[in-house]
Amino acid sequence: MTDTPDALSFEDSFSELDTIVRRLESGELPLEESVALYERGRLLAAHCQRLLDGAELRITQVTNGESS
Repeated sequence: MTDTPDALSFEDSFSELDTIVRRLESGELPLEESVALYERGRLLAAHCQRLLDGAELRITQVTNGESS
């Protein structure tokens, strides 16, 4: 697990987030580990959202540039 998600690609971040969700859904983790994974998951989700927002902006710019 990397300390900061900022260095991860969207695919790596999403994969790690998926793993975290599966572990949390198992219900077999101690409370402290669940909280730590939840915090990590929130960071990863925010990172993925930033990357998606950036991709959407680029697509919008390309699309708007083509219609001129």
